[in-house]
Amino acid sequence: MAKTKRAQKSKSALPKKPKAAAVQKLNNGRPGSKQEKVLGLLRRPQGVTIAEIMKATGWQSHSVRGFFAGVVRKKLGLPLLSQESDNNRIYRIVQGGKEDPAQHQQAS
Repeated sequence: MAKTKRAQKSKSALPKKPKAAAVQKLNNGRPGSKQEKVLGLLRRPQGVTIAEIMKATGWQSHSVRGFFAGVVRKKLGLPLLSQESDNNRIYRIVQGGKEDPAQHQQAS
C-alpha cells in the first residue's frame, strides 16, 4: 500500500477577528496600566503622536510602533488610523466607522 500525501489547507485571506480572550481583556483591562493609558490616548478625537505616548509611558518609539502592530491591530483587532499633520503623524482609534476612510491611511 502506497502512502498518499494530504493536501495542505490554505489559510483564508479574510481578516482575522479578535480572539475571545483579547475582547475580554479589552473590556476588563487593568485600570491604570500602560496599555489602558495608551488606548485611552488613541481613543481621543484629536488622536495622539508617538512622542506623546513615549512621554506618557516611558517607552521608546520602536516599542510604541510595536504596540500599535502587535496589540492594537493584531491582538485587539482595532482600526488604527494614521494621519500626517504638521510634520507629525497622528494616530487614533475610530469606533463605528464615523470617519471617511478616503481621508485617512491605515497605520502600517
